[in-house]
Amino acid sequence: MSAPNGARFQTPTLRADYASVHVDCPAKTNLTLHVGERREEWGGRHALETIYCGVGIYDTVTVTAKEPGTGFSLDLAGTHLGDLAASTSDMRRNHAVLAMFAMAQASGHEPDVSISIEKRIPVAAGLGGGSADAAGTLLALNALWNLNWPVARLREIAAALGADMPFCVTGGLALGTGFGERIKDLTASDPRIEHAVGDLFADAPSGDGVHMLVGAYLSQLSTPEVYSTFDVLGAGEGDLNELQHAAVSLHPRSGVAIREAQQAGATSAFVSGSGPTVIAVVPDDRVREATHAAWQASGAVDRIIDAQAPAAPLMRAE
Repeated sequence: MSAPNGARFQTPTLRADYASVHVDCPAKTNLTLHVGERREEWGGRHALETIYCGVGIYDTVTVTAKEPGTGFSLDLAGTHLGDLAASTSDMRRNHAVLAMFAMAQASGHEPDVSISIEKRIPVAAGLGGGSADAAGTLLALNALWNLNWPVARLREIAAALGADMPFCVTGGLALGTGFGERIKDLTASDPRIEHAVGDLFADAPSGDGVHMLVGAYLSQLSTPEVYSTFDVLGAGEGDLNELQHAAVSLHPRSGVAIREAQQAGATSAFVSGSGPTVIAVVPDDRVREATHAAWQASGAVDRIIDAQAPAAPLMRAE
């Protein structure tokens, strides 16, 4: 499920009588992440300026209509569910469920739907998996309930739920400001991309995007803890992701994975978001194989996932 260079989500033409809608919603990473001051009016969140990039690891969200008055249900499946599989997990706090209630309130529909999520995006990993699930739910309900709302309206709802969610509605490439929720879509040729990350996308074959190796972990990092550590440590010198220094201090294996990828020839290697996941941009098969081998031999990461970027949501219905 790869996406072309500069991929953007395109709303497909769907009938009004589908019983189920499926959305493959990609992970996200932050090619750059500048962290500003903490703002009390935003609930203590920091001001951010970031370049988002959709990453071709997909959770599949399926929303199915249920009989009126039967309420909602949530089913999670996947090999690596992390804290989502805990018996104490409150499904009403799940990002997809919160998105469903927000759409129901905004549209006047009763939330008589089942939500099934096949998890492939690592949990609590800096890849926006929860945000992707919420965005997938918004897109699916927009089609299932035949609302046909534009992206701008879906992003307004998403912005009330979380910082990354408005971006995840479309994926691709985008500039995020505010606390990350104000989105301006970008293309791979946008001067702001080149200014931020050089020729990262310039040498990619047309239509192919860039190839990434994603180094994932069984352990998780708490985003609030990473931000609290950042408030003490600040950013590392030269880090395009200013949370990286804090994340590596809490999860040193991420730093090892970054160094090994750089030594293997990766074009870029960095912590994704608040971590601990590491992204390595690999320009060719030789570097890809060398990075893969180095990570495997040292145990610097627990799982290695191949992905293309940028990526956008994919929708189908039945």
